[in-house]
Amino acid sequence: MPQPHLRTVVVLAAGEGKRMKSTLPKVLHPLLGRTLLGHVLSAAAPLAADRTVVVVGHGADQVRGHLTEVAPDATPVLQAEQLGTGHAVRIALEAVPDGAGTVVVINGDVPLLRPETVGALVTAHEEAAAAATVLAAEVPDPTGLGRIVRDADGRLEQIVEERDADAAQRAIREINAGIYAFDAVRLREALSKLSTDNDQGEEYLTDVFGLLRSAGEPVAVHVAVDHTETLGCNDRVELATLRRLLRDRVNEAWMRTGVSLLDPVTTWIDVTVALDRDAVIDQNTQLRGGTVVGAGAQIGPDVTLIDTIVGPDASVVRSHAVSAEVGAGASVGPYAYLRPAARLSDKSKVGTFVEVKNSEIGPGAKVPHLTYVGDATIGAKANIGAATIFVNYDGVNKHRTVVGEGAFVGCDTSLIAPVEVGAGAYVAAGSAIAQDVPPGALGVTRAPQRNIEGWVARKRPGTVSAAAAERAQRGAEGASEVTGAASDSEAMHGVAETVGGASGTGDTATE
Repeated sequence: MPQPHLRTVVVLAAGEGKRMKSTLPKVLHPLLGRTLLGHVLSAAAPLAADRTVVVVGHGADQVRGHLTEVAPDATPVLQAEQLGTGHAVRIALEAVPDGAGTVVVINGDVPLLRPETVGALVTAHEEAAAAATVLAAEVPDPTGLGRIVRDADGRLEQIVEERDADAAQRAIREINAGIYAFDAVRLREALSKLSTDNDQGEEYLTDVFGLLRSAGEPVAVHVAVDHTETLGCNDRVELATLRRLLRDRVNEAWMRTGVSLLDPVTTWIDVTVALDRDAVIDQNTQLRGGTVVGAGAQIGPDVTLIDTIVGPDASVVRSHAVSAEVGAGASVGPYAYLRPAARLSDKSKVGTFVEVKNSEIGPGAKVPHLTYVGDATIGAKANIGAATIFVNYDGVNKHRTVVGEGAFVGCDTSLIAPVEVGAGAYVAAGSAIAQDVPPGALGVTRAPQRNIEGWVARKRPGTVSAAAAERAQRGAEGASEVTGAASDSEAMHGVAETVGGASGTGDTATE
C-alpha cells in the first residue's frame, strides 16, 4: 500500500544573530506588524502543510512563547548546539513520522518571501519529481551568500558557501535563497551522509544537493522573479532595508485597491491593517496592529493608530490612538490622545488637546478642547466645555462619571466621580461637581466673587502690576474730572435754554 503524500514545513530559527546586537532573538524582531519569523510562517501557511516544525536554539523559550501566539499548531524542536543547517533539519525530521512527501525548508529571517513564491517552488519541485529543488535569485551584490554553481548545460552542479568559494565562484551573482523543497525519503538518506569537513566544521544542508547529484538523483533550481523576496536579515541596517522594501510593497498594494496615500514614503502600514476604498492617508502616518480604516475616512497628517477602528468618513488629524474606536463621521484632533477603550460614536467630536480613556462619547457629542475624559459615559449631543476634567481616581480606585443626553458642561469644570449630570442639565463654568445634577437643573458650586480694593498697592508695591494699576487709577480720576466739568457745562447750558425759552414764549404770547 503506498504511503500518503505529505507536506512538511521546517523553519530554521535557531541562530543567535550576533550582528543584531540584541537580547531579542533575531527571528523575533518586529517588521510592520509581524516578527521576522511570523512573516515566514505566514508565507508558508497557504501550503496547508501537514506539519510545521520550527527549529529553535538561542532564546528558545522566547521563540516557543511566540509560537504559541502566532502558530500554536507548530512543533518547536530544540537544536541545543549550533552544528549547522543540515544538523538542524535532521533533528527537525526526528519529530516527523517517516513517509513520502515533500519537505520545505525555509530560513527564519526572510520576511519578504511571498506565499506565491513558496507555492511556485513546491509546484515546480513536485511536478519535476525532483529529489531536491533550491530557490535561487540573481542579486546585485552576492557578498556573504551561498552561490549557485551550474554545469555547462545550465544544470545545478553544487551550492557553495562564500567562505568555501574560490574567486571564480565568488563572482557568481546567482545565490542560494536558503529556501528548499526536498523529497522526504531521499532527504533523510542524504542527511545521514553529511560531513563536517569544511571551514566551519558544520553539517551544511547545501551539501545534500551534491550528494544527491552524485547519486544520480535529479536536483533542480527554481529562480525567484523578485530577488528582494530572498533578502535575509543579519543586522539592524538590513532590518531597516527590509522595512523600507516591505513598506513600499504594502503601500503600493493599498493604492491599487483604491486607497489614497498622499506621501507613501512617510506612511507606514502594518501588514495586519485593513483599509477600505477611498480612505485618504496623509503624510507622517503610522497604522499598526489590527487597525481598520473605513471608506472615505481621512487619516493624517501626523497620526499614529494602533489596534484602532475608524469608521467611514471619519477624520483623525495629528493624533495618537491605541485600542480605540472612532465612529462614522466622527472627528478627532488635532493633538488628541485616545487611550484603550475610548469609543467615539457617530458624528461625535474630540478636539484639540483632549485625552479620552475607557469612555463612551455619544452620537453628536462634543469635547472640543483641553479636556481629560476618563471612565465616563457622555450622552448624545452633550457639550463638554474647555478645561473640563473628569476626576476619576481617588488614589485607590477608578470611578465613573455619566453625563446625560443634551447636557451642557461649562468651561473649567471638575466632575468628581462617581457623579452623574442628568439629561439636559447645565453645569456652570468653574464648578467642582461632586453631587449628582438632576435632569434639566443647573449645577453650580462657585463662591461669590469678592474684590479687595487697593490690594496690589499695599501687598505688591513697586511691581509692574502696581504701576499699571496706578496709571489706570490716574486715568480714571482724570476721566472723572473731565466728565464732571462736562456735566457742569451741560447744566449751565440747560439753564440758559430754559430762561431763553421762557422769554421767547412771553414774546410770542405778547404777539
